[in-house]
Amino acid sequence: MPDQYATTTTSATRTITVAAGIYAPGHLGELTRYLPFDLIDAALEHTRTQQQRLRRLPSRVGVYFVLALTLFPHLGYARVWDTLVAGLHGLPVPRPSQSALSHLRRRLGAGPFKTLFETLAVPLAQPAIPGTRYRHWRTVAFDACHSIKAPDSERNLTWLRKIHYQQGVEGYPRLQITTLCETGTRSLLGATLTRAPSGEPDQARTLLDRLTPQMLVLADQAYQGNTFLGELATTGAQLLIRLHPRRRPRVETLLPDGSYLTHLDGLKLRVIEARITATTQDGQQARGVYRLATTLLDHRTDPAPQLLALYHERWEIESAFYSLRHTLLNRRVLRSQDPAGLEQEVWALLALYQALRMAMVEAVESRPGTHADRAGFTTALNTARCQVITAQQVLPDDDDPGRGGSIVQAVLDNLLPARRARISSRKVKCPQLRYGYADPERPLATHQVQKVELEILAPAPGAVVGPKQSAAQPLAPGIRPGGSKERTMRLLGSGPDRGWSPIEVARALGYPHYRSLATQMGVWVQEGFLQRIARGRYTLAPRWASSGLTAQPVP
Repeated sequence: MPDQYATTTTSATRTITVAAGIYAPGHLGELTRYLPFDLIDAALEHTRTQQQRLRRLPSRVGVYFVLALTLFPHLGYARVWDTLVAGLHGLPVPRPSQSALSHLRRRLGAGPFKTLFETLAVPLAQPAIPGTRYRHWRTVAFDACHSIKAPDSERNLTWLRKIHYQQGVEGYPRLQITTLCETGTRSLLGATLTRAPSGEPDQARTLLDRLTPQMLVLADQAYQGNTFLGELATTGAQLLIRLHPRRRPRVETLLPDGSYLTHLDGLKLRVIEARITATTQDGQQARGVYRLATTLLDHRTDPAPQLLALYHERWEIESAFYSLRHTLLNRRVLRSQDPAGLEQEVWALLALYQALRMAMVEAVESRPGTHADRAGFTTALNTARCQVITAQQVLPDDDDPGRGGSIVQAVLDNLLPARRARISSRKVKCPQLRYGYADPERPLATHQVQKVELEILAPAPGAVVGPKQSAAQPLAPGIRPGGSKERTMRLLGSGPDRGWSPIEVARALGYPHYRSLATQMGVWVQEGFLQRIARGRYTLAPRWASSGLTAQPVP
């Protein structure tokens, strides 16, 4: 084992301490505290990637070099090496060629970086940090990031593929990272890497061993499958999952707060349905219907409005993906031209991201009562980059071991303001798509929310929806009982003299999106169930208007 803490160099203004001899370039500035020499050596030994002969570029230096490549994605190999040795004036450091650095990357492979990330991917938040827990459960979330782009090289295309759209093929192949995230601190507890698009629940299954009974899982409707919910429940973790609006579980027991108990494939769950109306400062309103399923069955200890507010924390994982893709990578395409290099680069990216989050959590913990989301990722990243260039605080200060480093201090000096409630339109901005899919209910620009109203949509006592309706007699062939066609026809039958627009029907039936309903209503006109009386206005066809259809209660 080489000497790890030996070399000291002094200039007119500062003193730095780094590793000895040829190991001197092996550092990451202050982030070396969270990625120490012992951890790097252990990862190399575990993956059997240590050098066979000690030359100018040891494996430990190579690990720090690859991590620095992800810290400076806009620089080439030679410039990144220059940043590692820029602060080492007076030390005999090597000047390797670009081909030597490229060979060093290939020699290491992806193994050490995956081991590093899996070692660092642990819960970071202490119970005292605000915004990291619901009651005694740590809140975590599943989701996938599909926006990491890889170079359009022939070798990459043997593993990845380009996504086909209506108007063409995307220019770059994409990677998919499925993660389990601690929502309060936005630190990662696990990740899987595959090509995009891939089944999110299938990838999330590989992360279920990271869950404990002390966690509460938040996830969107991509994870609502009965099989996945059952597997998730067997881990002992609690869950709060959004169901698709058209999925209507059977009402078994109606609870006083408007929620109800049901079973999905043998799993007992509580379902909460609500219409949420957000009013902005300029008076605009945005509405949406949410249907949540949870294993928290007691309405007294976990009221429905409280769980609806808790589900909003799921969006913290989107902020984590934004930090990865837009802040750390700065929207750049990955640099590796082959699958092995891509895998190495992504695991190094995740390990570096986790190290930055560790420094940010240390900062908020040092000031009791500070909310976890007030720590600025951009502040921590820029400070870390400066510390690499100057090679400052590579090792903790022995004279004052309790003193936080420059990253911690910079985060504390630049805490973000308390989060404001804001809203804006979710829009797919891919130029290959024919339609932007902007939500007409939401403002295009970001607006501050002044008031949020919750309306619990309680089903009628004794109502049975979903699979049990299959025993009912349909109105006619082609009309599924309880389906969107029957519900729409009954709604229009309640006001036969009125022309209904698709958006009015969607609001009345609690559908969050009206565009697909508008397409369906056009098809039903051709089938003879509806008739179009004006542009965007529909009524029942004459033979159905005279049948006396009445509207059913809308849950």
